[in-house]
Amino acid sequence: MENDSFRTELRNTKVLQGPFPDLNFDTFPETPHDAFKLWFHEAVTAGVKEPHAMTLSTVDESGYPDARVLILKNVDARGWHFAIKADSPKGKQLESSGHAALTFYWPQVARQIRLKGKAVALSDEESALDYESRPLASRISAVASNQSQILSGRGALTRSLAETEAKMLDYPLIGVNKWRVYALMPHAVEFWQGSDTRLHQRLRYVYEEGENKWQRNLLWP
Repeated sequence: MENDSFRTELRNTKVLQGPFPDLNFDTFPETPHDAFKLWFHEAVTAGVKEPHAMTLSTVDESGYPDARVLILKNVDARGWHFAIKADSPKGKQLESSGHAALTFYWPQVARQIRLKGKAVALSDEESALDYESRPLASRISAVASNQSQILSGRGALTRSLAETEAKMLDYPLIGVNKWRVYALMPHAVEFWQGSDTRLHQRLRYVYEEGENKWQRNLLWP
């Protein structure tokens, strides 16, 4: 038997230490888009660091879930926006099926938001505008990196960065053709407010296509 000290350490690690914000789902907005913006602004006010960080989950070619953290770009009627490299693993996975999920977690206020639906690539023009707005260093790193491929050593990365930087002095938009902005339009969005009593509050929005509106339901903790 392995020493169970780490299991004990985990069990003794504090979780859901309030107090947390008051909440009344009865007064929540009619759409998850407006509800998300409301909670986002409250997270910023509460001092949550990087509240726009989110986990993007996709499915790989073997059917395994694949998750990583990205930055939210925008929220509008088309969905929740994020940007990726088209030739990255996540880019290929999205091109294959488009099925994806997003998860936000803000521990300071014990709030989680979960979305699942289909991610659709936006226009080349919008992707180009997003790419152009990125800092030069971010564009250099995006082009220089063969994302998720095996790296022989840090020296190879250093050389690739130097070569890419030299090219971008003359052609600042190198790599724009591989840059994609996606919008995930969810068919379900859940808002979760944690509680130290474990009687968490949950509200789920489900989009009813036939009625062209969002249906809201409370969920058991």
